[in-house]
Amino acid sequence: MKEGLYVGYKETMTFTVTEEMFAQFGGEVVHPTYSTATMVYHMEWVSRNIILPFLEEGEEGMGASVNVKHLAPSPLGTTVRAEAVVTKIKTRSITTSVVLMNGKGKIGEGEVKQALMPKSYIEEQIRNQDVQKKE
Repeated sequence: MKEGLYVGYKETMTFTVTEEMFAQFGGEVVHPTYSTATMVYHMEWVSRNIILPFLEEGEEGMGASVNVKHLAPSPLGTTVRAEAVVTKIKTRSITTSVVLMNGKGKIGEGEVKQALMPKSYIEEQIRNQDVQKKE
């Protein structure tokens, strides 16, 4: 990892809730509101945006864990702002605290941990899984 990343470093992203983001299973909408699954996706995305400028050539980040609390609904057309803040930096991982807000207040919060490793190691692990699947 390149130098420059520090505890407290922040990244934000803003998006509008669409029907594709609704809580649904098997194509059936359960609630016409922003889903927890989509919230996890946005938490990982905003956290990934933090590490991108700091990755070395041949290095990649991979999701290691996500802890999420979905606190309030956010209906169609709502603007949501996601903010990630670096809380821990280790040799092979970065942890962020993430908060999602809409115009009414906080709708979600959590923590995302990303493992940092060589791309070659990730590719090797994927190949090993493919071999096991074929057996």
